[in-house]
Amino acid sequence: MLILLPPSETKRAGGSGPPLQPASLALPQLMPQREAVIDALIGLAGDADEAARVLKLGPTQRGEIVVNAQLRTAPTMPAIDRYTGVLYDALDAASVPAAGRRWLGAHVLVHSAPFGPVGALDAIPAYRLGAATSLPGMVPLRRLWAGDVSAALADLAPRFVLDLRSEAYAALGPVPAGIASRYVRVVSEGADGAVRALNHFNKHAKGALVRRLAQDRPRIASAAGFLRWTDAVGLRVRETAGGELELFA
Repeated sequence: MLILLPPSETKRAGGSGPPLQPASLALPQLMPQREAVIDALIGLAGDADEAARVLKLGPTQRGEIVVNAQLRTAPTMPAIDRYTGVLYDALDAASVPAAGRRWLGAHVLVHSAPFGPVGALDAIPAYRLGAATSLPGMVPLRRLWAGDVSAALADLAPRFVLDLRSEAYAALGPVPAGIASRYVRVVSEGADGAVRALNHFNKHAKGALVRRLAQDRPRIASAAGFLRWTDAVGLRVRETAGGELELFA
């Protein structure tokens, strides 16, 4: 099984790893796109006012421009530890035992805007860039990434893909139709029986799900296998008529 996670806007600063080595990241066929975005972000950082406008930074956020300027020289840490926020706080990868972290490294890709999908244990620096940002002098990120990320995911077949990304990041690299996959939505059921999509708890539920997977390390090769596992551990998940999975929080 392969799990696709979204990134988070918030990230831990610093790190103890060596500077970014793009060639060492998962899916090395995406090197040209990675280099193009990294160069664009570093170049943009040379004009602080323009960078603040493009990245939609307020006066107290201008330090993010320096973060981007240092993309090739800043210290790194594993992607799964770099991100913070609701999903990653629920996952709490730092407290996952060593065997679970190895499982995350083998089964999880985090889909970043500047680097594309990277392995959970791939070393990356802090950065500021969202999926919807338009970088000057470049095609939109969706056009830059989508086709090549989809092709790179196709190279990983026949692994079953569990897509936990937000729609904005899923658009940067749709899972190819020929790959067995399921997109996951987090929902709740009201007293009236109506099922509603969740926002804040959507992220928490996804992080908790991945943490449980890393702890249990099940062998899952299909949607049916995933549903059997969730049923066995007491998680309520159902498949919709449209072929998606609803995770009840």
